[in-house]
Amino acid sequence: MDYVTLGNTGLQVSRVCLGCMSFGLPERGNHAWSLDEERSRPLIRHAVESGITFFDTANVYSDGTSEEITGRALADYADRDQIVLATKLHGRMRPGPNGAGLSRKAVLTEIDHSLRRLGTDYVDLYQIHRWDPRTPIEETMEALHDVVRAGKVRYLGASSMWAWQFAKAQHVAITNGWTPFVSMQNHYNLIYREEEREMLPLCRDQGVGVIPWSPLARGRLTRDWDAATARSETDEFGKTLYQESDQEIVARVAEVAEARGVPRAQVALAWVAGRPGVSAPIIGATKAGHIDDAVAGVELELTEEEVARLEEPYQPHAVVGFV
Repeated sequence: MDYVTLGNTGLQVSRVCLGCMSFGLPERGNHAWSLDEERSRPLIRHAVESGITFFDTANVYSDGTSEEITGRALADYADRDQIVLATKLHGRMRPGPNGAGLSRKAVLTEIDHSLRRLGTDYVDLYQIHRWDPRTPIEETMEALHDVVRAGKVRYLGASSMWAWQFAKAQHVAITNGWTPFVSMQNHYNLIYREEEREMLPLCRDQGVGVIPWSPLARGRLTRDWDAATARSETDEFGKTLYQESDQEIVARVAEVAEARGVPRAQVALAWVAGRPGVSAPIIGATKAGHIDDAVAGVELELTEEEVARLEEPYQPHAVVGFV
């Protein structure tokens, strides 16, 4: 496993980040395909043994049970000082007017709940899961800065939003002497490349690390277009992300993988990992082989001809994934 710095920081992260949305009680939240603790723990252990040190979850995943399962497994299988543990806030965690969002009340409340569930006294990377139009960004950035100063958080990150929103948040933080974001977790893969227009150039210019979610397009790049899985049949959000014109790219991934003699997942992940500015793609895993393919994929180098063939059929998409 190779390790890189996250953006312009000195923080070293593995080239693969294990996304922990797959871990959590299926009856909690809206992820019917998630794995309970008994099935999750071997995968987390396998990731640690494979050299993965970067783990990403969120308070909203399976109503907090993803954080609980991830925290307990890492406490048993890993050295906390070597692990880079990331979580997120924004989504609704309880009924009522203050049960979601990025207000000062929400930030200070949710970090404490996340620390309790994770079983740790600090989070390495605390991320806003989405933009909150109801809260002034000044309020959010000051509250986030305060949790850093309190020692509960080491670094701050953000996830999917418009580039102007991200630039505004960074400007507010820097102007006021508060802690800026060091990473952007955005939606980016071979069949969704709209982030190349503004967000990715902004991150490269400002030295912000990029940790894409769904680098395998929720598995679409790893199987035939019409093939279904338990997740694809129940993932309502995922059904909104892609379009029929993406089928040709999926077919070309299969062609390149067959010619190389490797699984399709490795080709798709090699493309994402090789894009300028990308620090560590976030992969989900429900089988040990998914982790093995991810580790091999970031080490695979595609030729210029292969990259051109994979990219050539792309057609513009409507912007999705911000809400």
